[in-house]
Amino acid sequence: MPRIDVIATTISGSIADWKKVEKIVPLFNEHGYTDVKLIEVDSHEAARKEAKKSLLNGCKIPISAGGSGTFRAILEGCVESQVDLSKIRLGFLRKGSADLIGKVLQMPDEIENAIQVFAEALTQDCFLAADILQAACETSNEIPRHFIGYGGAEIFGRIPHYTENRYIKYYKGVLGQIFGDLGPFTTGMLLSLLERIIKTPFTKKKYWKIYADGDIKAEGHYHAIILVNGYLGPDLPFSDKSLASGEFYVFGLRDMGFFKLFSQVKHARMGTIVHDPERWGLEPVTAENMIELVCNSESPFPVNVDGSTFIAMNSMTFSKVGKIPLLKNCSTEQTA
Repeated sequence: MPRIDVIATTISGSIADWKKVEKIVPLFNEHGYTDVKLIEVDSHEAARKEAKKSLLNGCKIPISAGGSGTFRAILEGCVESQVDLSKIRLGFLRKGSADLIGKVLQMPDEIENAIQVFAEALTQDCFLAADILQAACETSNEIPRHFIGYGGAEIFGRIPHYTENRYIKYYKGVLGQIFGDLGPFTTGMLLSLLERIIKTPFTKKKYWKIYADGDIKAEGHYHAIILVNGYLGPDLPFSDKSLASGEFYVFGLRDMGFFKLFSQVKHARMGTIVHDPERWGLEPVTAENMIELVCNSESPFPVNVDGSTFIAMNSMTFSKVGKIPLLKNCSTEQTA
């Protein structure tokens, strides 16, 4: 049987999610997978380091047990290892908030069912060869980051400030227990929106230019700029393309004035905005290789990179840099 390394963040997701960790190894053993190592970490940085170490030590099946931030960190570790990613099978065990990719891969939330799906996926080699994106800024001190999923700027870029520091992890557990997976995300979005409303009279609006594969495609003032790597389920239904499509997408939510802002955010959150984009100021941009967001502000600005904050300056680029196979439910119709 192949070796499996499960890297789990100790505090992620709802309170019920915290209890899943102790069941992981015994359940894998029940399905005949006995070479399973559970690695518990208390930060995304530690998850990244452990993922890199696992691959360098010969592991081909790393499994992320956490939310989107944990998954991104483990993906980063896989990329940093510089091993042949086509030989890797990366898993997403849903134990966190905003675990959108786990849902797209049709991984069950219940731990018993999830381990059964993993066992079947490994036996039948069911996977989705998802595109990996790189987020980078040449004029920033931040190092480039790799991710699969979503990103963004303006209101969307501010959300991680309210959802990703260590102490907030505890209130995220409570919110997740009461309101479900997107309880913390929705709370973060509302706090970001409130912050914008309070600060708007005292700040100068940023003017953005959005380039796709070197050509300018949109420009103006935006309340939010949302980037997705494909279909991320009904919670972020801006694109209907597979994560393996070879394309990625930006949606600018144009600034149409204060009185339309709440309706715009409401329809964006519900996903209904895509049915009447012109009415609600939604501007879609598609790219195959690179998207660049250029801002006229001389001040740094926050960019959301799959739930983490990236501080950029002047411009931000997102580029497609490779693929990695993600374990998926064998019953899904998505293809590798």
